[in-house]
Amino acid sequence: MKRIRTYLVTFMLAAFARAVVRRYTPKIVMVTGSVGKTSTKDAVAAVLRTHFFVRASEKSFNSEYGVPFTILGVENPWDNPLSWLKVMRSALALLLLPNHYPNLLVLEVGADKPGDLARILRIATPDAVVVTRLPEIPVHVEAYASPEAVREEEFSPAYALHAAAPLIVSADDAYALERALHTAARVITYGCSADAQVNLCEVDFYKEEGEVVGMSAEVHKGDEKGTCIVKGSVGGTQLLPAAAALATASAFHISLAEALEALEIYEPPPGRGRLFKGKNGSIIIDDSYNASPAAVEEALATLKAFPHAKRRIAVLGDMLELGRYSVTEHERISALASTSADVIAAVGIRARAFAVASRETETLLFDNALSAASALAEYVREGDVILIKGSQSIRTERIVEALLANPDDAAKLVRQEKKWKLKV
Repeated sequence: MKRIRTYLVTFMLAAFARAVVRRYTPKIVMVTGSVGKTSTKDAVAAVLRTHFFVRASEKSFNSEYGVPFTILGVENPWDNPLSWLKVMRSALALLLLPNHYPNLLVLEVGADKPGDLARILRIATPDAVVVTRLPEIPVHVEAYASPEAVREEEFSPAYALHAAAPLIVSADDAYALERALHTAARVITYGCSADAQVNLCEVDFYKEEGEVVGMSAEVHKGDEKGTCIVKGSVGGTQLLPAAAALATASAFHISLAEALEALEIYEPPPGRGRLFKGKNGSIIIDDSYNASPAAVEEALATLKAFPHAKRRIAVLGDMLELGRYSVTEHERISALASTSADVIAAVGIRARAFAVASRETETLLFDNALSAASALAEYVREGDVILIKGSQSIRTERIVEALLANPDDAAKLVRQEKKWKLKV
């Protein structure tokens, strides 16, 4: 019965969303990839709002539910029957009544299992596609026959593009670039590679009054150049969404200067390398949204490079949904953690591999986020820089919350909605 109900709900949502797209014919920019989709979607939307009436996906709503919610302009009704009735009423109003509908949608799309993106592409066809990264071992790989199958599905929106339509890909990602060059799309590249059309160089921490507050890089696009600054988060990867947005801007004939000005209001979403003041004079790098091997690797590189840290503490939770690659990837990340941190706090059963292989690094073991939060609140001290990262189900945002110097900052963390807070 539950399966039938789910099928009917998704069928109705898809039908309403498809009908709305056909009625209003907005331009559609799809953002896909394994890492950094939400940040990229937000940055792209910030730039395109300079020339279009834009609606973008809320948070990380990128599924066969989330995409229709965005198209219909409604919030997630969760399990509330009255809220679901409001969704249907809003959909009918869009179809039957005059509306001032956006002329451009920025849709984040994602796949948890085979066929997810095919279903989304039956709802809406993109006019431009932004591909973030397609790493060696992607998240959700346990649901697929191979990592290659994941990469192929996540790249699939690009195959739906008309000839010469813009396809924006990372010049630093061999998997994305190779696929892009075999399409009929107009490929625009971005990244730190010297041959990227939107090239980032001189990447560094950005400081104000001697304190790290973000990241900066010089940007070159043809004869244009400028400086890109992203405040509030750290890590070279925090600049890649901005670079992707600048590349997308060029596809829509927006100058580099205008796009950089638009990005001044861009702020990375919660749980993506966000900086907070921690207890006892510590600094928190809140990367608690999720964890895949590629993302953990990048976060550890940021921790290792963070300036003037007295102790570097890596609080690492399990990396989930890796299937048969779980053991080898946890072991591989363990070697990186031992060279990036002075202290490793492992949270969860799988994460114990981070500590077991790190014999020369101080290690702390915790069964769950709540026990880690309690212990670490008394453990941290002045000058500590604390990276906190783990898969969504590990709920490492609870550790971040326990370590905040200002409790009011909890509102800026991931998964603070009442529905999430009630979950164990």
